[in-house]
Amino acid sequence: MKSILHFLIRVAAASSVSVLLWFTSFFAFNQTFLLSSFYAAGAWIVIYLGGKWYGTYMILKDNQLTRREYAYIKQNLQEAKLKIARLRKALFAVKNIQTIKQNIEILRIVRKIYMITKNEPRRFYQVERFYYQNLDSIVELTEKYAFLASQPKRNAKLEVSLSDTRMTIEQLAKQLEEDLYDLLKTDIDHLEFELDVAKTHLRKAEGGKLNE
Repeated sequence: MKSILHFLIRVAAASSVSVLLWFTSFFAFNQTFLLSSFYAAGAWIVIYLGGKWYGTYMILKDNQLTRREYAYIKQNLQEAKLKIARLRKALFAVKNIQTIKQNIEILRIVRKIYMITKNEPRRFYQVERFYYQNLDSIVELTEKYAFLASQPKRNAKLEVSLSDTRMTIEQLAKQLEEDLYDLLKTDIDHLEFELDVAKTHLRKAEGGKLNE
């Protein structure tokens, strides 16, 4: 959402300045239509790219990342986005009422991890296991499960394979929950610290009232 908003702001700013420059060049300085358009186009490109560069610079500064690290994380996020799309397709291809709740929860957790990391790229290193291992595993297993579950005829061996796959997916779902906890652990620690400070202040305030 932030990336879309920043894009729209860059486009609006570049467009406003380029239109103003075109009118100024054409009417105030009596430049030709073609030359005024050239100036306006150049201004649009400079302002748009300048805004994009500044936005990236601020992201790097806020997240304490180098450009190489940021490019690497962005590449992993782009790959993860495609994997999540595959996961969503596979999860909802299974028409099994027993697994609907679990499938929705898996997708919710995966999306949450992805969005937090996208908004705060420095957190990528807190959940490397998710991006390098668990996401791949859950996508591959879910796709295989969806394929096998869609077969019109099932024998005992296939039912055993489906049962084993479903149990493995359940275990992976728990690992995804751990990944999300690892990602939120710093926030939880900060919250607990703030709560302790607030409780200490409240106890002191209550003690002061009793002594009055």
